[in-house]
Amino acid sequence: MVDVSEREITTRLACASGKVLLSGEVVALLRGGGVPKGDVLSTARIAGIMGAKRTVDLIPLCHPIAITGLELDVRVVDEGVAISAEVKTSDRTGVEMEALTAVSIAALTVIDMVKAIDPTASISEVRVDFKEGGRNGSWIRK
Repeated sequence: MVDVSEREITTRLACASGKVLLSGEVVALLRGGGVPKGDVLSTARIAGIMGAKRTVDLIPLCHPIAITGLELDVRVVDEGVAISAEVKTSDRTGVEMEALTAVSIAALTVIDMVKAIDPTASISEVRVDFKEGGRNGSWIRK
């Protein structure tokens, strides 16, 4: 595990995103509220938030950090569900892994809730889009 004790405590932010690719049938059900397992978007949102808070338990050698803010957007788009997370902290290390975990767990939750209707559902393009704070400063995906 990397020793971060000498690093400055700074405000840090990371944004990640991903997609769940779904059939047109499932997209229509999501838009109409007809998924048998219930409210997919709300459940995925809560699961993603819970996942971000448990990142240290899921990723070996990941530092435990205090998440001071987390916004998770889960919305239906034509090809499925788009997910984005913005995670903030004031700590000695960044929150990229927490943002990626939030997106990943939300995406897995969508899959779980629709897999009986769409066994071809897949997760795509989970990635860090932006980060700022810390010794390396800001970074944005081009």
